[in-house]
Parts: sequence; C-alpha cells; structure tokens
Amino acid sequence: MTRHHTVWVAVVALALVFVFANAGLDFAYVIPKRLARLAAMVIGGVCVACSAIAFQTLSGNRILTPAVMGYEAVYLLLHALLVLYMGVQGLVVLGSDGHFVLSVLLMLGYSWALQRWLFRDGKSNVYFLLLVGLVLTMVMATVTQFVQLKVSPGEFSMLQGFTQASFNRTPPRVLLYSALVVAVLCTVLMRSLPTLDVLSLGRDQAISLGVDYRRSVRLQLALIATLVAVSTSLLGPTAFMGVFVANITYALAGTFRHRVTLALGCAVAIAVFIAAQLLVEHVFNYRTTVGILVNLVCGTYFLALMVRTRGAT
Repeated sequence: MTRHHTVWVAVVALALVFVFANAGLDFAYVIPKRLARLAAMVIGGVCVACSAIAFQTLSGNRILTPAVMGYEAVYLLLHALLVLYMGVQGLVVLGSDGHFVLSVLLMLGYSWALQRWLFRDGKSNVYFLLLVGLVLTMVMATVTQFVQLKVSPGEFSMLQGFTQASFNRTPPRVLLYSALVVAVLCTVLMRSLPTLDVLSLGRDQAISLGVDYRRSVRLQLALIATLVAVSTSLLGPTAFMGVFVANITYALAGTFRHRVTLALGCAVAIAVFIAAQLLVEHVFNYRTTVGILVNLVCGTYFLALMVRTRGAT
C-alpha cells in the first residue's frame, strides 16, 4: 500500500470514528448532525488544500498562503462593520443564506478589483500582487481592530466567534450550495492540471512552452479566490493551515505533479480537521475549539518551517 492510499485509509477511519463514536447508533439526531459537520470538514478541506497548493505554485514560495491576499481580512472586516452599524440583529436579518452569499460575493469582488487594478496594463507581476495584498491585509486588520473597540462586549464576543474555524455554524442548505460550487471549481481545476505543472516551472519557462501566462494566472487566482471565499464563509478563517497542509503533502507525495499533490492535499486537510474535532470532543471536552488547535499546530509548524528555511539559505 502506497503512502497515498494510507492517508486516504486514515481519513476513512477517522471519519467512521467521528460519526459513530459514542453515538449510540442514533440515526434520528446525533448521526445526521455529525454527518453534516463531516460534510463541512470535507468541503473545507478540499478548499484549503486546493487553494494553498495552487497559490504556492503561482507564487513559487512554500511559506505563503492565500491569506496574504487579504481574503480572510475582508471577511472579518465585513462582520465587524455589520455588527457596528446594524448590531447583532444585522446578522440575524441576513440569515445563514444571505450571510454566506454576501461573504462570498464581497471576497470575490475584492479579488476581481485587485486583479483588474494590478493587471490593467497587461502586466502580470505576481510578486507585486502579493505585496499589495499583504499591505491591504494589514490595513484591513487594523480597521477591524478599531471597529472592535467601538462595539459592546456582547457584540465583541460574537465577533470573536467569527475569527475561529467552526463546523457547527453551517446549515445543510448552505452545505449543499458550497458542495455544488466546489464541485464546479474542482472540475475546472482538474482540467488545468497540465497548465499548473508548467506554471510551477516559472514565468519564463511557462511562456517559452507556449502557456498564455497572464490568462492562466488570472484564471488560477480567480479559482483560488473562490475556494478561499467558500471555505472562509463556511468555516471561518483557517490562518496557517494552508502552509501546513501543502508542505506535509509535498513530503508525502514525493512529487510536485498536481495530479498527485491536489488529491493527497485534500486527504491531509480533511484528516487534520477530523482529528482536531475528535480532540475537541473526546479529549478536551469542548474546553477549546478546532480553530485554536489548528492554529496552534499549523502556526508552530509554520514557524519551524521558516527557521529551517532560513538556516538552509
């Protein structure tokens, strides 16, 4: 059995444990609720893995994630402004469907405006795009912190809930919408696998091999933005998880071919989500959250990766 199959076997085993452990075979309430959370983990895992690996291919850097583009900062700023001007009732009026659609549309609009502004002269400098995205992320994070100081303690507590990844906030109907969107995105991504393999060689090599670099980069950035928008709206910010998943995938895959890394990355991300949820439920007894565990492990790995990379240069 190869390492790829071993990871998928581990995912299936973790999923079975999560669904049936201490459930008492309660198919009326407990198991359906757990299946809904499992579906959120699967969708979120696919989004995190595919967006992170594709983004690192475009940037040519193994310590970057789509978070540097500011998508998650836009999500947090949106909720801070909603609570500031509409109060908690603003989120209630939107409902789960309206909240999901508004979050996705705003992040996609931000990505479209950013790309259109930076690529308006036919230029396709990905590094400049990353720099601008990083600066905008810092600006929006600062504005979000300022807004949080203006709201009441109860509203601030609600805002804090949006900063942590959670599988309990999504109703089945939104899960269905997300699954359909992700299925379409993955279909487009699978058809562009050869192009991604060429893009990983670098801009000059890709152009010399006949790839329309500017068009391909914009398409991949649009796919990445949509994947991040869906996962963030569905689960909340995942911070450093993309770095962790991508680099663990490269180590297990032994190749950088996207036909292998994307599928294996999805398995790794799903396994991380399920393992974190199992720890929260059966070890920590809900005294912590999935977001805290994921950020702790992935953030520590990110720091170790940066130290190791610096020591190797």
